Amino acid sequence: MKYGKYLEDKQRPEWSSYYVNYKALKDLIKEAQAEAENGGAGGPAFSPRTTSLTVQRVTNQKASASERFFKKLEEEVKKINDFTASLVMELRKKLSLLLEKAPKAADESAKKQLLAEAKKVGDEFLALEKFVNLNYMGFHKILKKHDKCLPHAPCRQFYISHLHQQPWVQGNYSDLLVALSNVHSKLRGDAVGEKNEDAAQGFTRSTTKYWVRNENCSAVKHHLLQHLPVFQFDKNNFAGDAQLINSVYLDNSSCELYHGRLDKKPGALALRVRWYGSDPAPGSLVFMERKTHKESWKGEESVKERFLVREDNVVGFIDGDYTLQQALADLEAAGLKKGKPVSQEEKDKFTEIFTEIGNAIDSKQLRPFIRTQYMRTAFQIPFDATVRVSLDTNLTMIKENPEEGPTCSQTGRWYRDPHLPIHRTELTRFPHAVLEVKLSLPEGMTSPPWVQEMVDSGYLTEVHKFSKFIHGTATLFPDMVRAVPYWVDDVSVRPSMLESAPEKPSDAAGSKPRVLVAGKKAPAKKSKDPQDELTHPLLGDQPTLKLMADPDEVQGFGAGSTTRAARQPRQPNWFMQAIGLEPPSKPARTTLMKIEPKTFFANERTFLAWLHMAVTLGSISAALLGFAAGSDESKSGEGISRHLVELIALILLPLGMAMAMYALYTFVWRANNIAKKKATQIDDRYGPLALCGAVVAALVAIFMITTIDFWEVMAENAANTPPSPSPPAMSPPLFIASL
Repeated sequence: MKYGKYLEDKQRPEWSSYYVNYKALKDLIKEAQAEAENGGAGGPAFSPRTTSLTVQRVTNQKASASERFFKKLEEEVKKINDFTASLVMELRKKLSLLLEKAPKAADESAKKQLLAEAKKVGDEFLALEKFVNLNYMGFHKILKKHDKCLPHAPCRQFYISHLHQQPWVQGNYSDLLVALSNVHSKLRGDAVGEKNEDAAQGFTRSTTKYWVRNENCSAVKHHLLQHLPVFQFDKNNFAGDAQLINSVYLDNSSCELYHGRLDKKPGALALRVRWYGSDPAPGSLVFMERKTHKESWKGEESVKERFLVREDNVVGFIDGDYTLQQALADLEAAGLKKGKPVSQEEKDKFTEIFTEIGNAIDSKQLRPFIRTQYMRTAFQIPFDATVRVSLDTNLTMIKENPEEGPTCSQTGRWYRDPHLPIHRTELTRFPHAVLEVKLSLPEGMTSPPWVQEMVDSGYLTEVHKFSKFIHGTATLFPDMVRAVPYWVDDVSVRPSMLESAPEKPSDAAGSKPRVLVAGKKAPAKKSKDPQDELTHPLLGDQPTLKLMADPDEVQGFGAGSTTRAARQPRQPNWFMQAIGLEPPSKPARTTLMKIEPKTFFANERTFLAWLHMAVTLGSISAALLGFAAGSDESKSGEGISRHLVELIALILLPLGMAMAMYALYTFVWRANNIAKKKATQIDDRYGPLALCGAVVAALVAIFMITTIDFWEVMAENAANTPPSPSPPAMSPPLFIASL
């Protein structure tokens, strides 16, 4: 579909006059192209570098089409910017009124009315974002068309940079979502939990991670804030609804912690130093955290433990110079400063975590290895971690030690010197947002229904055991890792990994230099995609995985049957329905699952077991047919009795053939599903029952035929048996005759 038609179909009718006039700009490009070809008002394609103020051109009375194109372009940009600013101002006024009315709503009807108004404001904001995206894409398309039609005067690269600086493109309007969250929170009557200020803290919870496309982040946020408020832990470090978070992960030269977390070994550790905001200020507090993996199938949940430490003591702690006695003294001093003495229980917990993390760092020779940096929007009732949802955007992973320069250990630092430049191969930017649903529910309590509604919307793609630390290490240290996570070959992640890959070795060193002949131009070098010059050691020639669904397959919140997937349901395979292999309909999942090697052999053993039964039935049938063919002359009788053996063989032989075909089909079907590692149904619930029914039906048929044959034989024998002779007349006894 042409973008002009697409824009016309997708635009909101009441805002139609504020969209980019794509057709008018396209017509100006065609006019400019015609002028360039015919030498019209546009003048020559290339002009000299000097001019004269007294030499008048004949064609300057009328503005050229190119000049009118750029003028129209600026008018369209200004029109969209003014409309966006006016609509945002209107939404802010509506939210201010709602914030004033929310505390005064006493009865349920008033609250429902205000909730409906708040939802309407949120929907209006999402419509505005869609409006901005459609126009932004329209400018990209029209500028690309301009450079294609007028290659002598390219402008796309320059003007896109200019477009990025426009307020309606770069403006941060997330404060609207924060205000909307406050409205919903007041109407719900959310209570504030008690802040945990212990020096040592622990969290036991289950975490599920999802990928979210950047264009769907606002829709996901709008859904979340209707159930949980935006949590601003430290309002001084917040930019709108998000907070900058930095985490420096520790590891050694053999990537021991990386491989432990990748293999999900019981008790695998992840150690990091975390702080909020930009570079930590001198004397500020940071978190030293330890994450311990536990096997969920055993009923255990992973644990995160942490304690506070001053920024200037982190290097001493890693090197082992900052002792436990010094840490306890600082802990008690901090407690006295706050007027809250430290209890013995807190000291014991702090001592345990401090000692265990210190021993792990010393025994494994851990050092600052890689940093993750992102903007986090958290949704939870303040200081209540029962249900917590976080959305991380602008996710970046950075090497903590520069490739060319002194390491952190050599400079006495625990994080990278911010003044050092970062080379392209020292960082990678993840292309999606990462949403984490963290549940710490009491026993017997289930997750809220809106969590499942969010998962079923299609905006989320579950990525089993995704880890920022694992992804960053695998991308930036490909020569040091022995195994990689499954998601690195996803088609949507591949371009970001290539951006961090080293360049291909140039083959120009061994080639002959080009000699330019006077009067001849050098042959033009073919333009290539920059990614064609890059290669990553972990990636093949083509991606083999696609985790995220296409945007047009997303159902959305409350979309129902309006989506393309609902309008065009997949037609089930008739053969699979006939033999019972069509699984019940359920939401499609694209999560890769861990497949043990024995699963492939189990599938093969099942195939051989079915094949053995099919061969047995076929052999019996063949033997019966051979026996019947060899005894044709000795057959006697009529009806079923004469062909009894053939009938039994003809009942068993198709059954054996059907069983062999079923075994082969299910083996191939199951092997393909196992190879995809998708969370789909690989067990056959109805096929064995159908075959068992067929076997029973065959045995019943054989029983009935044999019974009929038995009665026929009995009746025939009764008809052919001669009648018994009558007894002879008895002569009188001799003594009576003598009388």
